[in-house]
Amino acid sequence: MEEPVPASPASLPVPPVLLETRPEDGTMPGADARYTKTLGDLAGLYRDTAAFEAALAADSGAPVYWVESSTPEQGEGALTVGLSVMEPGTIGEEFYLTRGHLHRNAGRAEVYYGLSGHGVILMDSLQGESHALEIGPGQAVHIPGHWVHRSVNVGTTRLATLFAYAADAGQDYELIARAGGMRQLVVRDGDGWRTRPNPDHTGYRHD
Repeated sequence: MEEPVPASPASLPVPPVLLETRPEDGTMPGADARYTKTLGDLAGLYRDTAAFEAALAADSGAPVYWVESSTPEQGEGALTVGLSVMEPGTIGEEFYLTRGHLHRNAGRAEVYYGLSGHGVILMDSLQGESHALEIGPGQAVHIPGHWVHRSVNVGTTRLATLFAYAADAGQDYELIARAGGMRQLVVRDGDGWRTRPNPDHTGYRHD
């Protein structure tokens, strides 16, 4: 009888990861990746170009939003888990927002769980439907596949959310730019917020 062949190290499970969310200082100990976006990285996202240029001229260069994430493995079933943090602010009448994306593997879903602050998850389908769902501490937004989405901070403090998606999802950040922005703008309305149609939106072309 042949002896069993030991499994190779590459076939063994990767070690588990302990992640800690610290929305108060915007960090996630245990993460293995981080990226940041300053105001200067967000040219073209806001309709009021004069307000953007004025804000940029006075900007310190500090990050407007950043992400720390953990992707300990790749392949089918693997997850990316992360912390997304966005400062409060406005450019003209629009609130601070992320670039937004559609997953390159468009059928991949994503979930956001609110940790602190007050935000909106703005979503568009390629077929013409739009939704804007509020998110705050203890609230989760489940985004099924095939939805373009971005986060907007409509509060007066940092917005921090925990997110998770399939590690092979990928992101198409240029889809929104090619469309002239998302279908709806999230703008100030007294002490609150509302959406209104984006007159620059020309429709999505998913390559």
